[in-house]
Amino acid sequence: MAQIGGITVSGPSENGDPAATAALPTRPSAEGRPAGVVSAAGRHGDDKASVRGGPVIDGLAVQEAAATALLAGAGGGLAQPRPRPRSGRSPDGVDGFAAADTADLTGAAAEQASTRRGSALLLSGSLGMGHDVMAEACGASLARRGFTARTADSLRMLGGRNGSRGEKVFRGMIAVPGLYDAVHFSQMRTGGRLALAIERASSRYVVPALREELTEHPTDLVISIFATGAAATSRVKPEFPGLVTAVFSTDCCVHRLWVHDNTDLYLVTSQTAARYVRRFAPGAMISVVPTPVREPFYDPPSQEEARVALGIPADAPCVLLMSGSWGLGPLVEGAAEMAAAGIYVLAVAGRNKPLAARLTALSERQHKVIPFGFTDRIPALMAASDLVVTSSGDTCSEARVIGRDLLLIDVVPGHGRDNLQKELERGRAEVTNTDPVSLTRSALACLDRVKPPSDRVAIGPQAWEQAFGSALAQIGFGAHW
Repeated sequence: MAQIGGITVSGPSENGDPAATAALPTRPSAEGRPAGVVSAAGRHGDDKASVRGGPVIDGLAVQEAAATALLAGAGGGLAQPRPRPRSGRSPDGVDGFAAADTADLTGAAAEQASTRRGSALLLSGSLGMGHDVMAEACGASLARRGFTARTADSLRMLGGRNGSRGEKVFRGMIAVPGLYDAVHFSQMRTGGRLALAIERASSRYVVPALREELTEHPTDLVISIFATGAAATSRVKPEFPGLVTAVFSTDCCVHRLWVHDNTDLYLVTSQTAARYVRRFAPGAMISVVPTPVREPFYDPPSQEEARVALGIPADAPCVLLMSGSWGLGPLVEGAAEMAAAGIYVLAVAGRNKPLAARLTALSERQHKVIPFGFTDRIPALMAASDLVVTSSGDTCSEARVIGRDLLLIDVVPGHGRDNLQKELERGRAEVTNTDPVSLTRSALACLDRVKPPSDRVAIGPQAWEQAFGSALAQIGFGAHW
């Protein structure tokens, strides 16, 4: 048994089953301190204090630029708290996720939960949409359990002129071949000197903002879904007795900036990720959970219905082409080449407005290209397709639920290459280069192999709900909390 936030809980688990756990071992810190003791480096303005794992790096010209580049500063306020449902179960479709029954909120437990509400803060990060989608999943599940959950953007806590400087620098880094790969693989994954400098620089801004948020809004549980938030939460936790902290990362190789002394629980989506956490925190409490998928993906239209709605012939080869909300990669050139080869291409630009305009212009010349900007029709577009051509990310889990094979464009550097490897090992996925000719050749070969579309994945939304509930129980938030 162990004490977390003043609550006695069971020990660590990799399968989310608290009943199967042993006693929680004493968790050593990343820098040799007892767990729960934080360095003065976590205090805003203390530039001379040591940072975990090594000395403060003063005089590195790249320090502030790298911190801003990798963690992307932005301006703006915190998201407003979501409305709390009246019972322990949310209405269908809350936050876009399925409302599954929660076994530990029935009968007397549900009655007790209705009189004891918890407050949870989810720390997301606005680089793309993946972190926000995971925050929505956690928020919806917490609401079903009687929590009042609110979401804050940890990147906005960094500040930054007009909220755009950091994103521009980050985009610039990934545009230079090899630059972000070098930073990720040599520093982030290993906990190198630059990674520690990035952590220190970001916390200098995020810690005061997070401290203010937690002071104004008393909170029982903080779940960090972005590494910036995880670092800041570890630093402020000793100031808030009873606060329980968790980290949720869907990355295959969890890098150093995710792992911190004052974290009570790590949620990851693979055994490989669990072992990367233990690289830096050997005694960490970890639960392996399924990647949550939004509710509409569990109930898509049939391929025939989806194609009729889009005007695509029933026997025509068709792919969905997308690459995250930023639309990274050769989407216009790839769509043109595949359409010229006779493939219908459902091309999604995400939030990239210039890309959307280029795809629209292409569709006027090549009628097999059907363009979309930011859209909520992805489940129907996947259902209409024979193959999903995309980059590594949460789209892969969505495609697997619907039952579509993947052709992955190797376009996202750093952690994107780690996650691409994970998807290849899961099966029913191929990888291709970024040039349009290679992409088209690979797509044609995949289309020959995958007809008819593969069966949908058997896992349902209840798998996430059960695993998430078991993980919460490990840190004291079970049915009788």
